This record gives sequence, C-alpha cells and structure tokens, in this order.
Amino acid sequence: MKLSNNVLFRHSTIIIKLFLSQNVEIFLHTKKFTKHFLDMAAKRVSYKLEYIFRASPTIVYQFLTTPACLVRWFCDEVDILGNQYTFDWDGDKQIALLIEDWEDELLRFEWEDAPNPSEYLEFHISKSPITEETVMMITDYCDANEVSSAKKLWDSQINQMRVETGG
Repeated sequence: MKLSNNVLFRHSTIIIKLFLSQNVEIFLHTKKFTKHFLDMAAKRVSYKLEYIFRASPTIVYQFLTTPACLVRWFCDEVDILGNQYTFDWDGDKQIALLIEDWEDELLRFEWEDAPNPSEYLEFHISKSPITEETVMMITDYCDANEVSSAKKLWDSQINQMRVETGG
C-alpha cells in the first residue's frame, strides 16, 4: 500500500510536534530542577557557636592548623599544601582554601565545593579579659533544616578537641 505525500506530511508533522513537545518538556523540567537547586542553595544559613577552652590561644590555633593535631579531633587525615587543606573523612575528601590567617586569632577557610561561593568556615580565637579563658567562635554554613544537627556535630568535635588540648 502506497501512502500519499499528504499523509506522510501529516505523519511527519505529528512526529516533529511530538519530538518538540518532549524536548520542551525536558527543557522545562531541567529549568524546574535548576530553580529547585538554586532554591536549596538559597536556603543555606550561617550560624555561630562559641566554645571556651582552658588551653592558650596558641595551643587552640595549633590544633586548627597542624595535621598532627587536626587528626586528633577534626578529620581522619589531612594534607596541607600551601593554603590548600585536603581533609579526609572515611575516604571522603574535601578541599578547603585558607583565605585568612591571623596567627593565634583567626582562620577562615573557603570550601572548594561550597554551594554558595560566599560561604566560609571561620575560627575566631580570643582571650577573655575577665576569666583569662580562651574563647573560640566558629562561623559555619549549612542548610536551614540542618542547623541543629550541625551544631551537635560541632559540639561533639569540640568536646574531643577539649580532651586533646587539656580542657
């Protein structure tokens, strides 16, 4: 049976319309996914934590900057090459760049794979003029719905750091 050109044309038009509508649908789905991903990134929040140490600011700073000390409380392994810190937790490697370093006072890291380029991890170290204790303020970022669990993780890690620094 032979099809007329008119039937072939209509059949081709339907296929082309179907193809185009599927591509548009895929495109719209991709745009929705991108918007959803951007919305998730926009829901990241900063939070601050404060911890008190009996150890001096110099000791606390050392536990934030030297591989031998970092593996005692923060990560499984760490490699430092210049200002690049490669942290390893159970085989999961994360790279952070040290972007600010004031000895015994301030460290600011920028995570290589941070969802938002303005995010950072900061350790601010000071000495209380009244109690003479060392105060460490941490500024970090996480998803808005994960603040509580992020704080609990920091509490656990800092408790281990206190044990290692002698209080």
